[in-house]
Amino acid sequence: MLPVIGLDRIVLETDAPYLAPVPHRGKRNESAFIIHTAAHVASALQLPVDEVSDMTSNNAKALFSLDI
Repeated sequence: MLPVIGLDRIVLETDAPYLAPVPHRGKRNESAFIIHTAAHVASALQLPVDEVSDMTSNNAKALFSLDI
């Protein structure tokens, strides 16, 4: 499904406090675990994690009009 959506339309978030990504399943979710979500997206799209990180950060900045 991710290839159909496209990386230019994806943002990553950690708003599910009780749904931590593997390998932290069963623990309370925290922002530090976002790298696992990014790695899963990168794997699904066959892209480097750095590219997914950069693009999703830029997407969030544009979506929320952030100037950071």
